[in-house]
Amino acid sequence: MAKLDEIDMKILSALNRDASISIPKLSNDLGINLSVAYSRIKRLIRRGIIEHYTITVNEDKLGMTASAIAGINLDPKNREQILDEIMKMDSVRLLREVTGRFDLIVNLRGASLDQLHKAVYDIIGKIPGVQHAEVFMEVARRTPVVNYRLQD
Repeated sequence: MAKLDEIDMKILSALNRDASISIPKLSNDLGINLSVAYSRIKRLIRRGIIEHYTITVNEDKLGMTASAIAGINLDPKNREQILDEIMKMDSVRLLREVTGRFDLIVNLRGASLDQLHKAVYDIIGKIPGVQHAEVFMEVARRTPVVNYRLQD
C-alpha cells in the first residue's frame, strides 16, 4: 500500500476543517491538479483513512448550552449492562473506557448544569454496578485547528 505524503496530510487537514468543501476549491487551495485531489480522496476512503463525512451541530443553538464530563467507576461484572444503559441516554455524546482513576469517561450535553448533574447522579449513579460517579462541569471550551503531519 502506498505511503501517505504531505499532499495527503494537507487534504486530510482541509477536509477535517470543512468536509463540505468542493473538490475544485480544495485542489485550488492546495495548488494541486483537480484529478489528483479526486484520486487522493478516493484512495484515502478506500484505505479507510477517511471513514465518513459528517456535520457539526451547534448544540448551543438547540438549547443544549451545558456540557459536562463524568468519571465513572464500575463493577466489571456489570460492565455490559452499565455501558448499554449509559449509551441509551439522550444527554450522552461520547463514552470512553479508560485506565487510571476512572473506568469510564462520559461526555454529556444538556439544557442546564442541573440537568447534567441529575443525569450523572440520579440516572448513571443508580445503574446497578456503578460504584462511583463524579461530574466535571465545563466552564470553557477551546478547539484547536488540526493540521495532520507525517510521522517520523
